[in-house]
Amino acid sequence: MIIDVHAHWGPWFFTMDVAGVNHATMDRYGIGHAIVSATEAVIYDPATGNRALAEWLAGTDRHFGYVTINPRRLAQAERDLQEYLPTGLFKGVKIHTDYTRSPADSPQTREALALVAAHGVPALVHTWGATVLDLARTCLDIPGLRVIAGHMGADGHRFAIEAANSCDRLYLEPCWSHAPARRIAEVAAAVNPDRLLFGTDSTLIDPSSAFGAVAAAQLAPDVAEKLAWRNAAALFNLPV
Repeated sequence: MIIDVHAHWGPWFFTMDVAGVNHATMDRYGIGHAIVSATEAVIYDPATGNRALAEWLAGTDRHFGYVTINPRRLAQAERDLQEYLPTGLFKGVKIHTDYTRSPADSPQTREALALVAAHGVPALVHTWGATVLDLARTCLDIPGLRVIAGHMGADGHRFAIEAANSCDRLYLEPCWSHAPARRIAEVAAAVNPDRLLFGTDSTLIDPSSAFGAVAAAQLAPDVAEKLAWRNAAALFNLPV
């Protein structure tokens, strides 16, 4: 069993036909469940993207959703959280700090994450480089907040180690378009294995990148199982 906590649904803004490949790609890599954000919601308009994703999720039993919110549109964010979280189809919140021009330590994102904490669900937040440290500090300042550092800082994985060890409510998922040697092994050896998750960035990136990087880390069986699905099932309260 594998649970992908960083995946997407819907077409991208460049030529890419992904409409029919999602389940086939999951089957190829043994991914049983994926938690997805609507591409339209991430890069264009959260309201229309979340609405379309909600309609699609009603017809699948292998996917759950993230309600994507823009920290600069908090009134809309609150409306979407109140509408979609009670359905059970959505298990968390997605915030892309770059597309929204809202850094992890900005007042806007802090207010958005406080809103997420009040709803009691985890948030997947885009991180890159040292911004994962900003996310950790924000998480520490907001009681009850649980955050996933998307890409675990990408080229800043050593910052991700520091961040995870400073905040016990911060989780790491490894997807990145690059796969430097020993990146995942180094992180897994240095942080609590209960806070490791698996993510692919599908459908933007083929899951083979994340799958191969994790396999190459040669994790101990109990750590690999936690990363693959156990931690995600517990964090999102998934029925697996």
